[in-house]
Amino acid sequence: MTSEPTRRDVVKQGIALAGLGVFGLPDWALPAVPQEATVVPFTDMPETLVLERTPESRIIDVRTIDRVFTANDRFFTTQHYGHPQIDLATYRLRVNGLVDRPLSLSIEDLRAMPGRDLVFGFECSGNRGPTNGLASNGRWRGVPLRAVLERAGVRPEAREFVFFGEDKGQEEVEFRGNTFSVEQHYGRSLQRDQAFSDEPLLAYSLNDQPLSVHQGRPLRLLMPGWYGAPNVKWLGEIHVQEDQYLGRFQARWYRTLMGRMVDGQMQWTETAITKMRLKSFVALVTRLGSDRNRHNVFGVVMHDGTPLRSVEVRIDDGPWQPATLDPATAGERYGWKFFNYEWRNATPGEHTVTSRATDVNGNVQPTAQELESKLTFLETNSQLARPLVIV
Repeated sequence: MTSEPTRRDVVKQGIALAGLGVFGLPDWALPAVPQEATVVPFTDMPETLVLERTPESRIIDVRTIDRVFTANDRFFTTQHYGHPQIDLATYRLRVNGLVDRPLSLSIEDLRAMPGRDLVFGFECSGNRGPTNGLASNGRWRGVPLRAVLERAGVRPEAREFVFFGEDKGQEEVEFRGNTFSVEQHYGRSLQRDQAFSDEPLLAYSLNDQPLSVHQGRPLRLLMPGWYGAPNVKWLGEIHVQEDQYLGRFQARWYRTLMGRMVDGQMQWTETAITKMRLKSFVALVTRLGSDRNRHNVFGVVMHDGTPLRSVEVRIDDGPWQPATLDPATAGERYGWKFFNYEWRNATPGEHTVTSRATDVNGNVQPTAQELESKLTFLETNSQLARPLVIV
């Protein structure tokens, strides 16, 4: 007869896998973990979740979230062209195009400029249930993008700011029946008002450590509240131009195709992947102590920084009930948010547990039915019912 693992055992195991100690953790480090709690497994998950730890990709197991800030060696990552090896001694960030003073800045030059911290949690635009493992949260430090642009002296006619990573690969570009094979760097762009806002950060550290190669060493762009794709890693060049940027990952790859009814007819629109859609998901359910009728539902909210009005949980098809935001995460505008809901009087048998978030503008996390006309899988933010069995 085998005993069921407690939530604390699960968390300790997750910490050990990450190469961390299990003692001396601050009070908030185990936000969803009562001292005596037993995990209730979801039936939509495989018995063994295979976490990708390849050179190309890493995902986290959201059931073992053990702290507000994801450990650096567990932080999710994915990319298209591998991991470029950059010599820090010769590295320079180039700022060129429609600027009065082209720049070539070493990482030491950037560190010498006034910096700021940013708590930012984000997900890959392809992140979806039931695993939801392409998401993490951290404290970043870097130089405000605006400070670098002001040093370069951007010209009045500049409208588009293109960020190129040092990662690159061969691409097939089709044009009116012709195909051209060319080498391209990963690139995304911001418009002028976005680039000069207070938000974008050129980050050189994560959780008080220099960026790892997986997180874009030595420098990456961060656009708070946006999905992962626009946050260009291994940033090597900022090119300022007047024309719209039409690189593959901007114009053809990271897009959402969705239909809507207008006067009785379906109209299809394509939109770029930029700001995160409001999303919550249930990550873990635990039985509290020896009382088999009391359970805790723990989950995560990802959003674009718009303040939240509420997070709610529903058992089966019952009424929505208010959940409680964890104070350790509630105060950070761009960080992920934890929530808990105490489920009382749980009856034996099969159940589903669903969460939904609502922001102060009245935007409600959509149902799967409301997103049926979305043909592409990116930006999947629908409510997700997690099935489980109470014994």
